[in-house]
This record gives sequence, structure tokens and C-alpha cells, in this order.
Amino acid sequence: MEPTSLDHVALWVADRDSIAGFVTAHLGMHVIDRTDRFTLVGSDARRGKLTLFEAEGPREQGALARIGLRVSDLASARAALPEGTPEVFDVGEDLRLTLVEGATDVEYDLDHVALFSPDPERAAREWLRYGFRATDEPARVEVGGAFLELLEGDPGEPERPLLNHLGVLVDEAAPAQELGVEVADVVDAANTFAVFVWGPERVKLEYVEHKASFSLR
Repeated sequence: MEPTSLDHVALWVADRDSIAGFVTAHLGMHVIDRTDRFTLVGSDARRGKLTLFEAEGPREQGALARIGLRVSDLASARAALPEGTPEVFDVGEDLRLTLVEGATDVEYDLDHVALFSPDPERAAREWLRYGFRATDEPARVEVGGAFLELLEGDPGEPERPLLNHLGVLVDEAAPAQELGVEVADVVDAANTFAVFVWGPERVKLEYVEHKASFSLR
């Protein structure tokens, strides 16, 4: 499998409207889709997005340390945030975001996801099996120009975790069933075909394929 991008981060949240309100007001995103189950937000439907699944609260941080969003002008992007916003900021329910300056075709694209791991370097090596690529940093892997950063820490075993899954875009999702890893689910939807697998340290990973009918914006 060769993922072409980090497509989305899916989260369990108790108040999706509040979080969606913050990111659309201050982070250049818009509501791409809203159903009874989830709200999809992002600056571009074909680039990095956040999927906010409705769930009972309170949620527990668990494995998710933070999500980084890439912008071309950090000073301008930070000026759009409420005054006094720290470098890593909580947009609700321990969902922590940060802004990273870098070359990008789309503002507020996903730059990285940081996960807690009891053994970051080992976890990073295990992610290579799933199509992620090694970097010069032993606890950091790359996928389609974005990164997965493994931080030393105990993710625990939360009953109500914040992180639902990570989603990576692939040309064809079906071959993910032949990776020799545990398949959690296969979903054939209107716009996408997806294979969900259990990744290192029981982080769920979705290989998602956009169908020709994909029309979200």
C-alpha cells in the first residue's frame, strides 16, 4: 500500500457543533458535510480534514496528543485566533491543535498527528508496514507529505477515547485486505470505498479510496 495523503483524522466528540464552530471561525475551514452521525470539516474536501463523530462525553485524550495544521503564513494564521491563544490550543474536549508554517497548496491542510506511545521508535518502525515512510527522525514517519509523530507517553486504555481513527487516501483500498494485518471493517459508501485495519498499538487506520462519483467540496 502506498498512501498518497493523510486524508483525515476522525474523532469521537460530545459537542461537535462547538468544535466545528471554532475551526470554521478561526481556522479557515468550512463544514463540508453534516449528517446525523458526524460533521466533516476542512478547508478542502480533497485534502486533510477532521471528522467529528457524535459520541457520549466526556471523552478521554488517550493516544492523541495533538493535530498539526499547515499554513503558509504562521503570523497571519495566528492573528485569526482569539487573543492569548497558546501554541498548542484546546478547541474543546482535549482536542489539541497547533499551527505549523510550511509550503502548502491548501491552507490548514494536515501537517502531522502526534500520538503517545510507550515505545515511540518501535511504534514508528511498525507503521512502515502500513505504507508510511521512514524519516531522518526515528520516532517520526511520513505519509503523503504529512507526518505521524510518536511521543513517549502512556495512552492508557480509555473507555471513551477521543481518537476514532486515522484516514489515508489510496488509489485502491481493496488491497489493504491482503496486508496480513487485522481488518476491522470494510465500508462501501456513496463517494468512497474504505478498508479499516488495526494499526500499531491498536490505533485504527482507514485506507480510503475516492470513487469517480466523489463530489464533496
